[in-house]
Amino acid sequence: MAKTRILAGLDIGSSTIKTLVAQKTVDEESLQILSQSREAASGIRKGVVVNVEEVARIVASCVKKAEEPIRKKINGVYVNIGGSHIFFTSSRGLVSVSRADQKISQEDVDRVIQAAQTFSLPSNTKILEVFPKEFIVDGEKGIKEPLGMQGVRLEVEALALGCFSPYLKNLTQAVLNSGLQINDLILTPLASSRAVLTPREKELGVALLDIGASTTGLAVFEEENLIHTAIFPLGSANITNDVAILLRIDIDIAERIKLEFGSCVYRGTNKKEKIRGEFLPEPLVFSQKNLVEIIEARVSEIFDQVNRELKKISRQGLLPAGIVLTGGGAKLPKIVELAKKELKLPCRIGLAQGFFPSQEDPSLSTVCGLILCGLDLEEEGISRLRFGQGIGAKIKRIFKIFIP
Repeated sequence: MAKTRILAGLDIGSSTIKTLVAQKTVDEESLQILSQSREAASGIRKGVVVNVEEVARIVASCVKKAEEPIRKKINGVYVNIGGSHIFFTSSRGLVSVSRADQKISQEDVDRVIQAAQTFSLPSNTKILEVFPKEFIVDGEKGIKEPLGMQGVRLEVEALALGCFSPYLKNLTQAVLNSGLQINDLILTPLASSRAVLTPREKELGVALLDIGASTTGLAVFEEENLIHTAIFPLGSANITNDVAILLRIDIDIAERIKLEFGSCVYRGTNKKEKIRGEFLPEPLVFSQKNLVEIIEARVSEIFDQVNRELKKISRQGLLPAGIVLTGGGAKLPKIVELAKKELKLPCRIGLAQGFFPSQEDPSLSTVCGLILCGLDLEEEGISRLRFGQGIGAKIKRIFKIFIP
């Protein structure tokens, strides 16, 4: 009988909390989806947990719904971490090789990575881990694995991942209070990139843009390495808020109008639309031109942020595999067309790959990516290490999937 592995992902988003359970057998390439559930989120603002008990209650309810169809208890989950409090900064470490024969040992590698962590931080912030981009041996750059090489001086160029400590504590406490064990925490845009990007795209140079309700995550890859990431405090909910203010209507009706009549590109017709609703005392008439202008302005603002980030790393307009859009915000009509215009790059919608049945909803990319990252870790035999051994070590292991 083929060995079966069951994994669960928990996507804690600003507007929705999602649970996905899938199984993988040795003789099957795809993961079979066993169950999925979602609940409206509360107690979360801009991607961070602000009410621990409220989020714990919703998580417990969401997981219970996912357990019912499979009649199995979910004990551990792979969870995303997001929010604009997450930050990356470049760092550098330097040490002398310790052995008399000048062969670089694992101790030397550990020491140079530790040296890259030695810099001052604002209060209430924490470096979760430092991830090597490249090693430098006696001035020779571009080395991925220095172990066993000979040299006198070892340096490392690295990315340091940090966060606002109270928000990290709130997230972990909310999940633990719901009765679940955290198998691993995975950065939201990295989970999405694992689900939707191809190895060829990562090799050529690509940017993954995960547009959520209140935040948008960016992850840039080149030569299969993660070279940059950022999270912006803007998302599709900002568009809904703008529509509600302009038309002076309830937020739920604004969301309905955005999805039914919205577009990211104006087609030159000033058609009037009319809708009726339970909370509307009379039919609402509005201009499609005005609606599209609102949506286009807000989405363009997100793309402006992306261009600024790409400019920081000298990749603006210079990624051969272009931009891959995913997340709930990627469902906006004509968003690909606007992205090509604003970012001056090829663009496509990213859907999670490697699942049966196939997933056609880009809002599921993160939760699918959590399961795929979890599978990668379990196949490496490191999922047996429990959460209590340190969040930095946990995230470091997941980043090894993205940074060789």
